[in-house]
Amino acid sequence: MSRPEIGVYLPHMGFTYEEVLRRTRRCDELGIESLWLYDHLYAPGMPDLPSLEAWTLATALLSNTERIRIGHMVLCNQFRHPVMLAKMATTLDQISGGRLTLGVGSGSIDDEHRRGGFDWGTFAQRSGRLGETLEILHQAFGEERITHAGKHFTVSDMPVKPGPAQRPRPPIVVGGVGATYTLPLVARYADVWNVPTYALGDLENAITALRSACEAVGRDPASIVMSIEAVAALARDDAALPAVRDTAEKRFGGPGFGLHEAGLIGTPAAVADRLRELIGMGFGQIVLFTHDRCSDETLDLLAGEVIPAL
Repeated sequence: MSRPEIGVYLPHMGFTYEEVLRRTRRCDELGIESLWLYDHLYAPGMPDLPSLEAWTLATALLSNTERIRIGHMVLCNQFRHPVMLAKMATTLDQISGGRLTLGVGSGSIDDEHRRGGFDWGTFAQRSGRLGETLEILHQAFGEERITHAGKHFTVSDMPVKPGPAQRPRPPIVVGGVGATYTLPLVARYADVWNVPTYALGDLENAITALRSACEAVGRDPASIVMSIEAVAALARDDAALPAVRDTAEKRFGGPGFGLHEAGLIGTPAAVADRLRELIGMGFGQIVLFTHDRCSDETLDLLAGEVIPAL
């Protein structure tokens, strides 16, 4: 059983750039392998809270670190034309020496689309746009040229040079468990499939559905890295656990965060035990929301005690 990539998710609402950079550099120094940002124009539900733009922030962070991979969980496909996204991604992959991971999704917050004047549409329409974007990205990364005639986008012999530093491409992450729209896109286009926090209570069925989607298009499901995002409430010892659990409940106890379904509330030994169970289910990437938004103590525990135990 090999150890998966361990990363942390850092929703950056309310943080200054210096605060995000310090946490990212700390992860880089500690050997935490990836850091993930959100892609919203403002903090969901908190439009008056400061929130840095996601792609610009990732560019700055990759330019000021040495080893860590950085991605978004996930970019909103509605915000950037796919040709522009392809050009941005190949450029940033070159700048970072091949440390970009490209997570892309169909969009999740209708209010920010309405406020910003972005087209929203039905989930079927957004999924159709996402599918075309993924096809365009595959062409851009593999052929360094795009020709595409679709329902939503038309591209004519567009060069994308230089191509990405990573070959065959920066890993493309698609998240979600919907059997009608999302998993067929995962099966056709994704290098990494991410199970969101809201689906943690039904992991076995989600994995079965992915395998079915892969079978439908003739793809080996083993060629897709299974990824999971989950809240981890990490306490240095049993005495610290009640306060840590209380903070996690206040921040992540609501529906959709899967705090209890994840089973990652505890000391480093307990959290490592649960992570080994997830690894045993086949997950090759684990992305953790920390209960305290990546404090030094939690990052030290994760890098110094949890990851070595895996």
